[in-house]
Amino acid sequence: MKKRVKRLSGKIGLSPGSAVHVGEKRVEAMAIQLTQYDGEAVDERPLENARDCAGVLAPPRTTWINVDGLHEVDAVQRIGADFGLHNLVIEDILNTHQRAKCEDLDDRLFIALRMYRWDAGGGEMHSEQVSLVLGEGFVLTFQEQPGDVFDGVRHRLRAGKTKIRMRGADYLAYALLDAVVDGYFAVLEGVGESIEELEERILENPTPEVVEDLHDLRRQVILFRKSLWPLREAVANLERTQSGLFQEETRPFLRDLYDHTYQVLDAVETHREMLSGMLDLYASMVGNRMNEIMKVLTLFAAIFIPLTFIAGIYGMNFNPEAGRLNMPELNWAYGYPFVWGLMAVCALLLLLYFKRKRWF
Repeated sequence: MKKRVKRLSGKIGLSPGSAVHVGEKRVEAMAIQLTQYDGEAVDERPLENARDCAGVLAPPRTTWINVDGLHEVDAVQRIGADFGLHNLVIEDILNTHQRAKCEDLDDRLFIALRMYRWDAGGGEMHSEQVSLVLGEGFVLTFQEQPGDVFDGVRHRLRAGKTKIRMRGADYLAYALLDAVVDGYFAVLEGVGESIEELEERILENPTPEVVEDLHDLRRQVILFRKSLWPLREAVANLERTQSGLFQEETRPFLRDLYDHTYQVLDAVETHREMLSGMLDLYASMVGNRMNEIMKVLTLFAAIFIPLTFIAGIYGMNFNPEAGRLNMPELNWAYGYPFVWGLMAVCALLLLLYFKRKRWF
């Protein structure tokens, strides 16, 4: 079973704003990707280290810096210092078990949420924390490892004079958040397929292995749901924010993002209820299977009870010459086949009776 206990004790006793990486080290070395664009062109290039992030802003072009890997604390602090991030924001970025939230810091907007992807081969979810910082003319994203759901955004940036290229950093921030939420729908699709597969397995052969897979999927859905509830609140705060970083023409898209979040929550609740119902289905199937087994055993026992009675009588070995009671079948030439025939007739009559009663 996968280990799910979160180790947070490394921050005990430290002052607020202390830069400590909390979470797994998922990549050997930090990778930084710089993307700058306007309506005419887009430039993409990797940066060697955090020091290269200084002075990269080039207004009126929009700048997007994506960081993969958070274990290099000094590098994250250096990037935060270059873009004027508060120590508490840096602390939240480095804490990969952060609750989804949105914080308006006047000239900066900080958003933390979880990004989910579905592993079809393993039938499980993979998640990591994504931190997004929106500023005047730039967007910073911090991820735990390479690989994300932003390829669609990158493709739209490279496609020419698209809407995202003609808008500013606020629309880029919305597009990145929307890509994360859209990724939830792909996860829900994978969960739905797994639920259908588990249901078929339960109906065909309800084994303990099926229950183990069912509990594992249910645990993942519960954790998924747990991360979505605070996200709904964060997106609602984002929609209500009065920050000047969001232009008026971008705000309708934030409302659409809020609607998508609600749709995901509704679907997750449906899947959770279906998984709970499948536990009842498994118990019912096991109970029915046990009843069928007991019915067959009871039928066999009922058939053999009269046969045992007959065999018991003739197994008493009465000697007809020892007393006045006489068992003529003992000295009869056809006594042995007569007893077998009697047993067969009794068994047949019982079978016909059970069949008429529709007991099998």
